[in-house]
Amino acid sequence: MAASREHIVLGDIGATNARFALLADGALGSVASIPVANHPHFSGALQAFLSQRGQPPVAGAMLAVAAPVDGERCAFTNCAWQIDGAELRHTFGFATLRLLNDFEASAYALPHLTKDDLHPLGGGTPIADAPMAVLGPGTGLGVACFVPGPQGPVVIASEGGHVTLPATSDREEAIIGHLRRHFEHVSAERAVSGGGLENLYRAIAAIDGVNVPQRDAAGITACALDGTCAVSLAALDQFCAMLGTVAGNVALTYGARGGVFVAGGIAPRIVRHLARSNFRARFEAKGRYRNYLKAIPTSVIVRPDATFLGLMALVKADRRARV
Repeated sequence: MAASREHIVLGDIGATNARFALLADGALGSVASIPVANHPHFSGALQAFLSQRGQPPVAGAMLAVAAPVDGERCAFTNCAWQIDGAELRHTFGFATLRLLNDFEASAYALPHLTKDDLHPLGGGTPIADAPMAVLGPGTGLGVACFVPGPQGPVVIASEGGHVTLPATSDREEAIIGHLRRHFEHVSAERAVSGGGLENLYRAIAAIDGVNVPQRDAAGITACALDGTCAVSLAALDQFCAMLGTVAGNVALTYGARGGVFVAGGIAPRIVRHLARSNFRARFEAKGRYRNYLKAIPTSVIVRPDATFLGLMALVKADRRARV
C-alpha cells in the first residue's frame, strides 16, 4: 500500500472497541484499544489514536470493520458509526485506504497462526490446502473462509452470522420461540454473541419461570463460571452448544477440511468451559456427515492481535501487486 518507512494505520474496528496499530518498515507497533462509546464518530476515535502516537505522518489505512462493506463506505450493524472513505482521505490525508470485513482479515490471518496461538477443541488432522473457516462471537457473530489456490488465496467474506438459527431439540424450539416473540428474525447472532448470551439468559429464565436479576454478558459469564447462578450456567451451556451447531454448519457450507477456528472476544475468555461443553459434540452432530465433521479440527484463536496478522499480510500483498 505504501513505500517503506511510511506509517500505515491498521484497524480492527468492532462495535464495542476500536483497536489501532501503526505499521512501519514491516514492524507492527503496539495495539491501542479505544471504546466506541467514547466517540460519536469513527474519525474521532482515529484522531484520538493518532494523538496518542504523537501525530506521525501516515500514508494510508487498512481497516477491518464489523460491518458489511460497500466500496469505501460502511454502516455498522451494532453501533451508530459509519465510515466514509472519501471523508477519511480528506481529513487525514491518506493516499491509500482499504476497508474490509473484520472476519475477512481474520481469515487472512489463519495461515500465519502457530500452535501457541490456538487452543484445540478436538477433531482430526487438517487437510493441506483445504479451505479453512473462521467464525467468532463478540458484539456480533462474524463468519469468513480462507481458500488456498495456485494463484494465491481467496477469502470469502460473508454475513453468515445472520443466517436463521436452527433448533436441535424441543428445549431449543422453546428458546427460539421465545426469542421470535421479541425479534422479527431469530438469527444465529441473536444467541451466539454477547447480546445473544443475554437473550438466552432471559429466555431460559422466562421459560423456566425463574426470577433473575438483570445481567450483562460479562456478569452472566462470571456467575456461570463461579457457579453462583444456575440460569447463567444454563445460558452459557446453551451458548456453547449453539456455537457448536453453527460452527458445524459453517464447516459443511465451506467444506472447511483445513480446520474451523473460533475467534472474537468471548471464546478466549471461556475457552476451558467451551472445551468441556457440548460444543464439539454439537459440531459433529450432523447425521450422515458425522464422520466428515469428526475429521475436521476445531480451535479457539487465543492470540489477541490475530486480526492484525491478517491485515499485515494484506498490506504486503498489496505492495507486491504494486511492484
